[in-house]
Amino acid sequence: MMWSYILKLVILLPLVCGLLIGCLYLWRKLETRMPGNQGEKMLKVRETMMISPGTRLAVLEFEGRKLLVSVSRGGVALIDKGE
Repeated sequence: MMWSYILKLVILLPLVCGLLIGCLYLWRKLETRMPGNQGEKMLKVRETMMISPGTRLAVLEFEGRKLLVSVSRGGVALIDKGE
């Protein structure tokens, strides 16, 4: 009686864990194809670069223009506008 319970536990527990991991993996792969994620966005982040542990530079594209901004804990500051 006890051995059958242990045998079921040894077989079914890895199977359930494998199914859970497989479902999470598929969810991440198919998440970008969901209907809510479709459409054009007005703002695109083209590139980011870490300057220091709390500061980074980002190149944003908005309505065909490129903006260079500094992002830090204190806020966001516009550095330069490009064409």
